[in-house]
Amino acid sequence: MRSVNKVILIGNLTRNPELKETQNGQSIVTFGIATNREWTTGDSDRKKSTEFHEVVAWAKLAEICAKYLKTGRLVYLEGYLKTRSWETENGDKKYRTEVVLEDMIMLEKKSDSDDHVSEKSDKKDVEDSSPEESESTESKESTDSEEENVF
Repeated sequence: MRSVNKVILIGNLTRNPELKETQNGQSIVTFGIATNREWTTGDSDRKKSTEFHEVVAWAKLAEICAKYLKTGRLVYLEGYLKTRSWETENGDKKYRTEVVLEDMIMLEKKSDSDDHVSEKSDKKDVEDSSPEESESTESKESTDSEEENVF
């Protein structure tokens, strides 16, 4: 029987993307996104809940996210869930579930240009990268001076 692992989120970035490079030269970016859920209880009370999600993007899509996304930016994201695990120096086992990004649309536009960005990740690159490799990457600075200011 087939299964589905698909995530679609619309929310705001909680922190600026952090671009790094793996030891084999693969670009990777991580950032957080917050989503809100609102509902009405049986007593007609309005309730609101905020969820925080960790997002990771690879290759060209990682570079695009690092260049254009900033804290507070409203984005549409598509991807899949991946849980990775690693062992700390103390021998404790840690787990993290992340959204591996496959498609991204910037929803707040500065111009009339199309802000849709789609760069399908090579799932082999993601699966071949170990959590330890992702954890021990070196920061890569963005040198683009044309970054969008969304505030």
